[in-house]
Amino acid sequence: MSDEPDQPGQRAAAEYLRQLLLKPGPYRDEWRQHVGRPRDGIINQLAVAEVLAGYLHAAPRGTGDADIAAYQLRDTVAQALAGRQLSRPSLQLFIGAFGLTPDDAARAWRLWNGAPTIRVLAGTRGLPATTEDDVARALGPRRHQTLSLHDHVWVAADGRIDRHHVIQVVEAACDGVDRIPFAGDTSVLTLEVGQGCRDVTGRVREIGGGVFVTEIRLARTLAAGETTTLEYWVTWRVDGNLDNPAEREYRRAVMSRLESYELRVEFHPAKLPQDVWWAQWEGIDGDVVTRERVSPDSQRSVQRYLQSLEKTVAGFYWTWPQG
Repeated sequence: MSDEPDQPGQRAAAEYLRQLLLKPGPYRDEWRQHVGRPRDGIINQLAVAEVLAGYLHAAPRGTGDADIAAYQLRDTVAQALAGRQLSRPSLQLFIGAFGLTPDDAARAWRLWNGAPTIRVLAGTRGLPATTEDDVARALGPRRHQTLSLHDHVWVAADGRIDRHHVIQVVEAACDGVDRIPFAGDTSVLTLEVGQGCRDVTGRVREIGGGVFVTEIRLARTLAAGETTTLEYWVTWRVDGNLDNPAEREYRRAVMSRLESYELRVEFHPAKLPQDVWWAQWEGIDGDVVTRERVSPDSQRSVQRYLQSLEKTVAGFYWTWPQG
C-alpha cells in the first residue's frame, strides 16, 4: 500500500465507507444508537464522531485521544466521508471503530490505493420495470456471447444477500473485443474483477430508472471466435427487509440464449431458510410460472445446473422460519 492516498481512490474509499454506514447492518446500528430520530439515507456525522471517540477512548493512538470529545472529530468525519481528506490514519480509525470485517476492510484499502480492478457502484433509487429493448438499445450490437456462466451467491447471518462470485466464459462475435458491459441496478455496491479482466473502465451510464452500465476491460483483446474466462465479485446494498420477497431470492435474467448455467446459493449456518424453491418467472416483473421445492445440502447450499437457458428468468427463492 502507498503512503499517500490516490485522490480518485480517496474519493472511492470515502463513498464505500458512506455506503457501508448507510447499509442496514451492524455498521449503521453502531452510529444510529447515538441518534434520537435517525433518518433513512442520511448519516448523522456527530453520531459517527461519537463512535470514533469511543474507540479512541478505549484504544488511544496518541496524546489526548483518551479524552477527545466527539465534537472535536466532527470535521474529521465530514472531510473523510466527503472524500476531501481520507488519510491513512483516518481510514484505519474508521476500520477499527466500526469493526469492519476483513473483507470490507481489504476492499476499502484497495479502493483507497486506487486499484483499477474495483469500483463502487451505488445508487439511491429503486429499479422500476425496464424492457429488454431499453437494455439492448443502451448496450448496442452484441460483440460477444456467453458460453457458460456460474453464479455463487452468499446469504449472510442477518439474512441479506451479501456477495456474489461470477465465473463467465465469453466468445468474441467479431474482431477487436476488448471489453464487455456490466449491467446492474442500484442494489449493487461494488464490482471487483479478477482472472481474465484488466480493470473496470468507462463511466457509469444510467440507462433508465436506476439501471446502470459500466464496462469490464478484458486482459487481452479477442479476435472473432476466440474465448476467455473471466471472474468478478459483486457486493450488495439492500434494505434488510426480510419480509420483502425481492430480498429472499436470486434470479438470473437471460435475454438471448445461454448454453451452460450453474447457480449456487449458500446460506450462513446462523440463518437457514425454512423452504427453498427453484423457479422460473414470467419476465422480470412477472409471476412465478413453475417452481420446485429443493433442500439445502450438507454445505447449506442449493444448486442447479442447466445445459441451456433462453429468454427467461430463473433462480431460487426462499422463506425464513417464523419469528
